[in-house]
Amino acid sequence: MVSYVGQHFQGAKVGLIGTKRTVGSGVYDDKIKAVQKNIRFKSMATPLLVPMIEEGFFNQKISHDIIEKYLSEAALSDIDALILGCTHYPLIKAEISAYLKDKVEVLDSSEITAHYLKDRLQNRNILADIQQNKDEFMVSDFTDSFESSTKLFFGEQVKLTHYRLWE
Repeated sequence: MVSYVGQHFQGAKVGLIGTKRTVGSGVYDDKIKAVQKNIRFKSMATPLLVPMIEEGFFNQKISHDIIEKYLSEAALSDIDALILGCTHYPLIKAEISAYLKDKVEVLDSSEITAHYLKDRLQNRNILADIQQNKDEFMVSDFTDSFESSTKLFFGEQVKLTHYRLWE
């Protein structure tokens, strides 16, 4: 994600929305500064978005109102791009884009990372033609409600493994 931002947004103002833990960790801030591309970076915690999504309240008035409240904050004014820094947020990407009226590029971390990984595997001729094993899903912030909400993402419930990224 960070290399993508460095390549495409040199000298730009980039925002990030994420959980309190993601924003508070400073990981994105540190990585963006490390690319040294004169990127002005602002991050903001958006803690209501995860439970809103997990409870299925998206593409509704309530989700529009919460998104508007967060994205109208001064911290995110005049940004050129917005990083969706949470695994849940792609489910509301269309709502976020609509609010921003497509004037801000909305960056889906999972999508950009998946494309990057696919390109790397193809370039090294190690991309598998077929799936050989069952999918395994690791998450840094595990909750039972998130595991049960995997149906929203995949159409079926999947088993999640807690990966202790922050510890």
